[in-house]
Amino acid sequence: MTDLATSFRADLPSWAIEHLATAPAAFDTDEAAMAFCTDLARRNQQADTGGPFAALVLETATGRLVSAGVNLVLASGLSSTHAEVVALSLAQTRLGRWDLGAAGNPAHTLLVNWRPCVMCGGAALWSGVTRIVIAGDGPELEVLTGFDEGPVHPDWIAEMARRGIAVEVGVGRDAAIEVFREYGARTDAVVYNARGTSRTD
Repeated sequence: MTDLATSFRADLPSWAIEHLATAPAAFDTDEAAMAFCTDLARRNQQADTGGPFAALVLETATGRLVSAGVNLVLASGLSSTHAEVVALSLAQTRLGRWDLGAAGNPAHTLLVNWRPCVMCGGAALWSGVTRIVIAGDGPELEVLTGFDEGPVHPDWIAEMARRGIAVEVGVGRDAAIEVFREYGARTDAVVYNARGTSRTD
C-alpha cells in the first residue's frame, strides 16, 4: 500500500508572507486588527489563493499578533484549510502547544472577518482561545457569495459562552461585507460547497 498519503501540509502564499511583514507586532484595537484581517481577505480572493476569508490569532491582553491565516482551499486542494484553521494551527505551531488557553500562559483571541462556519466554530472551540471577534454573523456572507456555512447552531454565541469563550460581533462589519460583495460580483469566483450549490457546477 505504498500509494497511501502519509502527510499533508498547507503553506501561506508568498504574497501573504510579504504582506505580514508590514503588520505591526501588536494591534492597539480590535478595529485596527480587523482592518488588517479584512485586507488579507481581499488580497486572498484577488490572488485566487482561496475565498475572501482571513483570520488572526492575538494575545488578548496585549494585541500581539501571534499568527495569521487566509483561506487556502484553492491553493492547497484541502477542504479543511479555512482561514481560522490555518491561523489556529500556525499559532499552535509557533507556541508549541495545542491548547492556546493553557494555564500559566496568555489568553488568546481569534479574530475573523465573519462568523466561523460549522467546521471552524468547532476548531475554535477546541483550540483553547477564550475570545472570538468577528465582523458579523448575519446572512450577508452566504447571500453575497453563495458559500454554504453549514448548520451552525442557532445559539452558537451562547454555546461558546458556556464553554468560556466570549464572542464580540460587529467589528469592521461594513468593510467585510464589501469584500464579500466584490467576490460575489466576480464571474470567475469559485464557490466550493462540494455537494451544495456552486457556480462552478
